[in-house]
Amino acid sequence: MKKILLIDGMALLFRSFYATSVYGQFMKMKNGTPTNGIHGFVKHVLAAIQEVQPTHVVACWDMGSTTFRTESFEQYKANRVAPPDELKPQFDLVKEAAAMLGIPNVGLAGYEADDCIGTLARVYQEDGEVFVLTGDTDLLQLADVNTTIMLMRKGIGNYEFYTPENILSEKGVHPWQIVHVKAFMGDSSDNYPGVKGIGEKTAYKLIQQFGTVQGVLDNLPLLTKAQRTKIEADMDNLFLSLQLAEIHCEVPISCELTEALFMISEEHIHQICKELEWSRPEPFLMML
Repeated sequence: MKKILLIDGMALLFRSFYATSVYGQFMKMKNGTPTNGIHGFVKHVLAAIQEVQPTHVVACWDMGSTTFRTESFEQYKANRVAPPDELKPQFDLVKEAAAMLGIPNVGLAGYEADDCIGTLARVYQEDGEVFVLTGDTDLLQLADVNTTIMLMRKGIGNYEFYTPENILSEKGVHPWQIVHVKAFMGDSSDNYPGVKGIGEKTAYKLIQQFGTVQGVLDNLPLLTKAQRTKIEADMDNLFLSLQLAEIHCEVPISCELTEALFMISEEHIHQICKELEWSRPEPFLMML
């Protein structure tokens, strides 16, 4: 059976960069280009490959900060600070590193990596078992019969595996309902509002009881007066947040599985270490 690993490239790069930059460790090349984030990215990828043993691997990327979400809501992710100067040159280099590992890079301007991952997951799960490697809980909504979310935890090689069954058990909702929960509670990380005064606990309770945003609206008379008042006063933000929270799974992209067939060798590791001027390939070779 095919096993396809979809990598949330930016999530891995950012996590890897900040894990070492806080100590001032940037692993610069002779020309001054930092590579610490890329070094960690490669470790995370190899650890996940060791864990899943995939037959196919694809990396998905954000392609700029302007997307259909920022066009709908100018403040979407506007609370995030600009990337540090040491990280900026690693955005292009990390894609080159993925290519050196034999991993195709997928992304499309106007969409986030999440949307590309969702689109490919829907296609690939018809042919095999899909694993999504990420640190972003937004992607839990993609869990499906043949799609498992590998949520990275502290360190390298530590994951929580989320399936529809354990999401339902842990959160009391199906994966697709998480979007409806976030419509009410908003998302401070992505900077969209939800309904003012409705927190996570209440949002989950509403969706557990009524199923969807529309289900809640159809049953407003059954809510407390305070809940009803808050929702009725913030309907625009409710529907905006519903739109922003949902991962778009029909992005006009494609990556044939024949392109993503994964076969890594020691030569790949030696090449990437040579190109990025890393003197010790041994830690990577031990992960093959």
